[in-house]
Amino acid sequence: MGKVAVSARVIDEWSRRVEAEYRSTAIATNLALWLVQIGASPDLVKAALRIAREELGHATLSHRVHVAACRAARVEPVATGLDRSSLQLVRHAGEPLEHDVARACVEVFCLGETVAVRLFKELRQGCDVPVARRALDRVLRDEVGHRDFGWTLLAWLLEHPLGTQLKAVVTGELPGFFRNLQRLYAADDDPTLPRPDARWGLMPPARYGQVLRRSFEKDYVPRFARLGIDARAAWP
Repeated sequence: MGKVAVSARVIDEWSRRVEAEYRSTAIATNLALWLVQIGASPDLVKAALRIAREELGHATLSHRVHVAACRAARVEPVATGLDRSSLQLVRHAGEPLEHDVARACVEVFCLGETVAVRLFKELRQGCDVPVARRALDRVLRDEVGHRDFGWTLLAWLLEHPLGTQLKAVVTGELPGFFRNLQRLYAADDDPTLPRPDARWGLMPPARYGQVLRRSFEKDYVPRFARLGIDARAAWP
């Protein structure tokens, strides 16, 4: 394969992915601590710690792609700017820790990681730059496990002695979580993407919203229904 053109968009996107993977590492680590504090099973704690290690691995792979893209464009790699306020989970004062575990479980894993599986499948479709394809292959393989962890944890929480409370928390928060996802994946006016950008593992912004809607119908609705939660009633 010959040289593939590199745009500023490719460089910026892979830098953003490094930041996102660091954030995911911090969140999984924080959640693992919370799981220890609420006396969750060792399997769940170990799974959260494994996810943290895998997310850090994703950050390393994403950085390699960013550096490769910069070298191809003959520019200096951009230092990742981390917003430290985003590198932790938020506690709601006066509420049991289990409530915040349920919030993090649903928003980050049941929702975020579930749609991420479909997103990374799409990103791989036109990607043939080796360093980028290797990164996406690894991320997609791991994201499946991260998704499954979220739904396993949610099922465990709903069987918890506080299960009735936790189900009410999830039901109450779900509309807001869905609105956040819709804002994050809002359609862009331009549905196209230059072919070289796709080869580096990018896709048109408008497609993110399409993938989210597909994930809602194919993933969220049936998975929540199996746990006695009506996702359709929560969809804005």
